[in-house]
Amino acid sequence: MSTEEKPSMLKGLVGKLSSGELSSRDLCEGLLRRVHQWNPTLRAILSIEEDRVMQRAEELDRRRGQGEDLGVLGGIPVGVKDNLCSRVGRTTCGSRMLENFKSPYDSHVVSRLDESGAVLFGKTNLDEFAMGGSTETSFFGASRNPWDFERTCGGSSGGSAAAVAAGLVPVSIGTDTGGSIRQPAAFCGVCGIKPTYGRVSRWGLVSYASSLDVAGVFGQSVEDLALVLGAIAGHDPRDSTCLPHSVPAYSESLTQGVRGMRIGVLREQLDSQGLDPQVRGAILGTLDVYRELGAEIVDVSLPHSKYCIATYYVIAPCEASSNLARYDGVHYGYRSSGKEAGVLDRMMEQTRSEGFGKEVQRRILLGTYALSAGYYDAYYLQALKVRRLIRQDYDEAFSKVDLLLGPTTPQGAFRLGEKLADPIQLYLQDLFTVGANLAGIPAMSIPVGSGMDASLPIGLQLQAPVLREDQLFRAGAAYHRAIAYQFRLPATLEEPRV
Repeated sequence: MSTEEKPSMLKGLVGKLSSGELSSRDLCEGLLRRVHQWNPTLRAILSIEEDRVMQRAEELDRRRGQGEDLGVLGGIPVGVKDNLCSRVGRTTCGSRMLENFKSPYDSHVVSRLDESGAVLFGKTNLDEFAMGGSTETSFFGASRNPWDFERTCGGSSGGSAAAVAAGLVPVSIGTDTGGSIRQPAAFCGVCGIKPTYGRVSRWGLVSYASSLDVAGVFGQSVEDLALVLGAIAGHDPRDSTCLPHSVPAYSESLTQGVRGMRIGVLREQLDSQGLDPQVRGAILGTLDVYRELGAEIVDVSLPHSKYCIATYYVIAPCEASSNLARYDGVHYGYRSSGKEAGVLDRMMEQTRSEGFGKEVQRRILLGTYALSAGYYDAYYLQALKVRRLIRQDYDEAFSKVDLLLGPTTPQGAFRLGEKLADPIQLYLQDLFTVGANLAGIPAMSIPVGSGMDASLPIGLQLQAPVLREDQLFRAGAAYHRAIAYQFRLPATLEEPRV
């Protein structure tokens, strides 16, 4: 069955908008009604400028009526994680520190969405400054999983994942520093891609860890991811880390199938003691599907993967301690009004103590310690050396296979509050995802089979060589065609009114 025979929801919406069967105004009105109904419970979207949304939708309808080509996303509402700057609304990063901050410019990603004809449909919830794995560190409250309101939707891009899973938006943008797109995608039963580092410009993305951060996409299908990533990817001279390579037509890879493809199975992950048996069984089931589709399955090892978590939680806090030093109460953002705020050093101390949450403070302290005199060589430089070994493991693996396959997370979505008392347990949720960020390679999580019928969603992670996102789309789309995958809303939510 070809993708043309069963279009994705996003592709179907684009077709209806282009033909005039549906207007952007009607689409946005329907989604706003749904947001009013479910967002107070889910807390997936932090803010929506409803008047601006409707103005934009009406403008696009008018331009379409005049025969103008609006772009590949003409009239489509898109949620954007609230650490990507936008002139519309606030950019809070889920923090008290930036609670009332209004950006004077759009990030590159938001500009690309605008150029593609999208409607900025609100800013989505996140862990504070993207530091967390459950969206529980947000100053504005935790987001909830649409499959079970008592469980986490993952993090740090949990609001973006929950918004798509709940049908509040067709697609959304997130960011991924150590798994922050793929983990919530797995927990919420949606598709999510972290592209190659540098494939999407970081200009206007509020930095957490600059050598790891990358913006990506959540969607209801692999086809959705391909369409939106094609719209936001590409070179940006304002970002020195943005790659100058041209962006291929990702949609062309969706129907190619996997016959002849070599897929490597990460045995360290499948044999991990912490892996839930249901997750393991679901992933093993995907191997049978790929074999039937003509792919060759081989075992692959990443010997240094056992050091990924330790390496990540040295490098990321070090970069965070540097990036977040700018929030001092002097230039912008929150400023303490405490009794000693008239003295500069005390004002800065009080501002940072009051403006940052506990998890952000923890990571700043970890990073500052690891970068301090006497510890820089022992921790940070050693972590950079191990990072190189991890990248070499991936290079060696990709000399033998086209893709790597494994679980996205060790378990399904855990209960809210379950891991807050033990940060190490929360960090271990990134066990299978941080390697892709350390190596700078693209990775994607897709829902596995129909395991969602009686239990929580399970995610399959696919990883590819640098700049080979097309391989991810090719394999992901082939698997979903083979199992006749169709996105559906959780039983706890009604059908979308669009």
